[in-house]
Amino acid sequence: MPYLPLLLLMLVSGCTGLPSGVKPVTGFELNRYLGKWYEIARLDHSFERGLTDVTAEYSLRDDGGVSVLNSGFNAEAGQRQSAEGKAYFVESPDVGRLKVSFFGPFYGAYNIIALDKANYSYAMIAGYDRDYLWILSRTPKLDQKTLQTLIDQAQSLGFATQNLIYP
Repeated sequence: MPYLPLLLLMLVSGCTGLPSGVKPVTGFELNRYLGKWYEIARLDHSFERGLTDVTAEYSLRDDGGVSVLNSGFNAEAGQRQSAEGKAYFVESPDVGRLKVSFFGPFYGAYNIIALDKANYSYAMIAGYDRDYLWILSRTPKLDQKTLQTLIDQAQSLGFATQNLIYP
């Protein structure tokens, strides 16, 4: 099986890509992005299923990467759950395109495809394909006009916005 390592590398690297026709933001400033974000909407996926009051906190790592702490309330378990990860830029630090890992050497795409560049008050994140989408805000609520603008943008990019969950 000499091709197995190559196949695994192709599979793992494919998870850090971009959906066709989707572009990450440029002019990104990591220091302004650090801190706490609240999840406003997401497409459903197994690793967050059933969670509400979801937040993500980003801070600098000693190795130049980003520490990620995601947490959410699991009503079934009656407690808050969290996952710690790390992220690194895929391209240059001024492009909102990172790879994030919560599971050892396996990385997934974290593509910032919309961002309030004036205040860093909201962001929209895509995964490596159109099955992964998050809308984040610095506050637990995002005004309806801004939220609708982001939903319209995501829909125009081919995301299934009718399936968004609003935790």
